[in-house]
Amino acid sequence: MSDTVVVKKKEAGPVQLVVTLFLISAICAVLLGLVNNITAGPIAAANEAATNAAMQAVLPADSYEQVEYTGGNALVTAVYKAGDAGYVVQVAPSGFGGNLDVMVGVGADGTCTGVSIISHAETSGLGANATKEDFRAQFVGKANVAVTKDGGDIAALTGATITSRAVCDGVNAAIEAAASVG
Repeated sequence: MSDTVVVKKKEAGPVQLVVTLFLISAICAVLLGLVNNITAGPIAAANEAATNAAMQAVLPADSYEQVEYTGGNALVTAVYKAGDAGYVVQVAPSGFGGNLDVMVGVGADGTCTGVSIISHAETSGLGANATKEDFRAQFVGKANVAVTKDGGDIAALTGATITSRAVCDGVNAAIEAAASVG
């Protein structure tokens, strides 16, 4: 006969489980904090570069000076004076997939000089087509815009009327904001 020794493994108690879970969570939190600190600067620099490129695209100027916007339109997030050329207005209209970050140039004559979509969460192949030049070019030279379904002359994106209306709302808000600060 052989002697077999049976060793019972000690079950982890609730205190040991809580301490282990706390340590794992604390280590993950510290690592996430470190990654955030490392990437915050480069992300901010990339966002600033995208904003500056969008401003140059919609209304070229030597410099842009942020001005205080006291109007009540919640779509307007920032207004910049572009010398004597007019204003560049950053707006955040609500599209199908969430808010769009849109830069709109408004000339000294009160018309749109250009539209640039900085970021969006619209459906690929539908609302995302708002970034295409042929759609954005429809706004240039206009002072009040609406899609054709609403009696305007902006051809809505196929399958993305909500996004098209959102861009129109953003352009109209930008033109009104520029008129109110100018």
